[in-house]
Amino acid sequence: MKNNLILSVTDQSPIRRNDTPRSALLDTVKLAQAVENLGYSRYWVAEHHNTGTYAGASPEILIGQILANTEKIKVGSGGVMLSHYSSLKIAEQFRILESFYPGRVDLGIGRAPGSDQATIFALAYPKRPVDIQTFPQQVADLIGYLQNNLQPDHPFASIKAQPGPDPESSPEVWLLGSSDYSANLAAYLGLPFAFADFFGNTGKHGPAVTELYRKNFRPSHLCSEPRVNVTVQVVCAPTEEEAKFIATSRNLNRARRLLEAKTGQRIEGLSSPEEASNTALSEEALQYINQYTAGYYDGDPTQIAKALHDVSESYETQDIGIVTIAYYLKDRIKSYELIAHELGLTNKISPQLTTTQLSD
Repeated sequence: MKNNLILSVTDQSPIRRNDTPRSALLDTVKLAQAVENLGYSRYWVAEHHNTGTYAGASPEILIGQILANTEKIKVGSGGVMLSHYSSLKIAEQFRILESFYPGRVDLGIGRAPGSDQATIFALAYPKRPVDIQTFPQQVADLIGYLQNNLQPDHPFASIKAQPGPDPESSPEVWLLGSSDYSANLAAYLGLPFAFADFFGNTGKHGPAVTELYRKNFRPSHLCSEPRVNVTVQVVCAPTEEEAKFIATSRNLNRARRLLEAKTGQRIEGLSSPEEASNTALSEEALQYINQYTAGYYDGDPTQIAKALHDVSESYETQDIGIVTIAYYLKDRIKSYELIAHELGLTNKISPQLTTTQLSD
């Protein structure tokens, strides 16, 4: 199939059951090395707190490790949950990253907490959490610090984010979201917009949200015209049957989140597909899985290539991100490799990744 897509990766650093978060973080770096060699253009890492499934609690630190172990792929946050932090602090963290790796850093920012209510308070303690209504001001302040152009009447106009003062050393800023709110804010501020279709329950309204963004977009010095990325949930394998088998790890994890919400009982980490495929689930859990996986794409290379082109057409963008959650690192790399080959990117796994390094 002819390719006209710009493919990127968003990685949530999934933790395997009976393994360590450290292994999950090391896998993230190995995966970044592999997809760079496969021709993917961008690699974003997520932020989650107090979860037994995802290890990426500090994207800014993880980004530095990935940049240091890759050569050319753009690396960024998908995203930093800005409401937890000081805009000045985030601006300085990412300007430092950009200073070491000019032209390779993306700063994706989001409004979602990435955690439960208790953790939200813990992240702010002993202060109180920031009122979410201040998020637009936080984003505007962040841009002001990055560009050294806070309004003269701003109470912190005299403060310059370091390292400075060159605004050309700023990372590229993206606003992430899955709602009209985020789309309108990105449009108002003149920022690129990344839509989170990979949540699984957002795809039905996604194209309308991105169209709203384009309709209301106001050009800025950061972005002269609307730019849309859409990221989808994918497992690709040589056969559809194998892809659906690999995906049982992800699906069981989704069902366990329902159980945790109802009972407070938490089961740490992804189960292997061998275990997940043999786990009995209640009718409620099966319905919950089906509700979310209806928006996922699991299949062979031909099926996935068609699905990605359909997503591109639906969202009217060639900029497609992929989230792949699987128990085995080799399955994750293979999924991206098959997609790269089917869509005409390179198809060689990085020589840096030996059989020993890929062993789980």
